Amino acid sequence: MNFPSKLASSIDNNIEDDWQYLTFNLKEAMYAIGILHIKEILEYSNVTPVPMMPNFIKGVINLRGSVVPVVDLAARFGAEQSNIVKRTCIVIIEVLNEDVMQVIGVMVDAVSEVIEISNKDIEPAPAFGAQIRADFIHGMGKINGKFVIILQVDKVLSVQEMTMVSTLVQDQLPNNKQ
Repeated sequence: MNFPSKLASSIDNNIEDDWQYLTFNLKEAMYAIGILHIKEILEYSNVTPVPMMPNFIKGVINLRGSVVPVVDLAARFGAEQSNIVKRTCIVIIEVLNEDVMQVIGVMVDAVSEVIEISNKDIEPAPAFGAQIRADFIHGMGKINGKFVIILQVDKVLSVQEMTMVSTLVQDQLPNNKQ
């Protein structure tokens, strides 16, 4: 099976390829991220809080010597901050920020599975009715009569927020501490 090298920025229902997505739960809803953005999935642990950050930035983790910011996705979407439970995970994703690939951890309630969704089973983002901003949504995937919200990860954090996250990472590196 051939997978596109990058998620499309718009839905093209004429393409017959199936896309693979990692699905996860967040505040009683199911979301998905294209697996091409996923680096790995970690059990939630050892997140170091960083002062003076927005409430949706949970802190940073050490991922094999690299500083990786962790975003509480529920808080980012305007809900209350997530409670840490046994199934809470950090999904390590790669997002494009001004032509530079940025590694970010997103905190989710529980990871479900990797699924394939055909482009013909993906509807455009709704203009209303979703609990998150429409520009965060790549589309709505239909699976067994239910919808899964497919996120457009490059849009979940704005350019300004991505710059703040990049600065946070740089500030946490050992060579930059005073």
